[in-house]
Amino acid sequence: MSTYWIIFGGIALLSWLVSSNLQSKFKKYSQVPLGLSGREVAEKMLQDNGIYDVQVISTTGHLTDHYNPATKTVNLSESVYSQRNIAAAAVAAHECGHAVQHARAYAPLKMRSALVPVVNFSSNIVQWILLGGMLLLNVFPQLLLAGIVLFALTTLFSFITLPVEINASQRAVKWLSNAGITNYQTYSMAVGALRSAAYTYVVAALGSLATLLYYVWIFMGRRR
Repeated sequence: MSTYWIIFGGIALLSWLVSSNLQSKFKKYSQVPLGLSGREVAEKMLQDNGIYDVQVISTTGHLTDHYNPATKTVNLSESVYSQRNIAAAAVAAHECGHAVQHARAYAPLKMRSALVPVVNFSSNIVQWILLGGMLLLNVFPQLLLAGIVLFALTTLFSFITLPVEINASQRAVKWLSNAGITNYQTYSMAVGALRSAAYTYVVAALGSLATLLYYVWIFMGRRR
């Protein structure tokens, strides 16, 4: 038990450090001007990749940027949508990287999209099932096992997300360079910003795995 809490505490600390580093880099790179706004960068990347059926729209919030394959929309947070700096360009290009994945039928993205309805359903009930499973472990262990299966789907989703996000960033920085949006200095900034963002997904996946193993350990421990 103590070993688990040490691991969990370490992951929580790592998550905080990664998040702080991400916020710091985006704040720093938001001060580096660029000729195009996030919206213009996104529209140009889509056009350069022969994608004309995806709309670029603005969404509320900070770092709420995402691509929605169901509606074929690149959703950029208000600051990214309108601002003209390297951070906004990197985020916009990254989200368009997902649109390119969708257009090219990138397998990990298709797999993640297929899991979305299941994960959305399980995330609404899994904590209650896990709680009930631990309370009733000695009389109804199958409930905890069901919770573990549901949580395992969330963990699987987290790990499938890793290649999707990394590949989208790779597509983004390659296009930013080839299209002449970035130069030698700003290219390294775009890479650094997107790498920091990718680390958040790595930490999230590790945290999910640690939590899953914790519930498995509780379930297996009942037999001792």
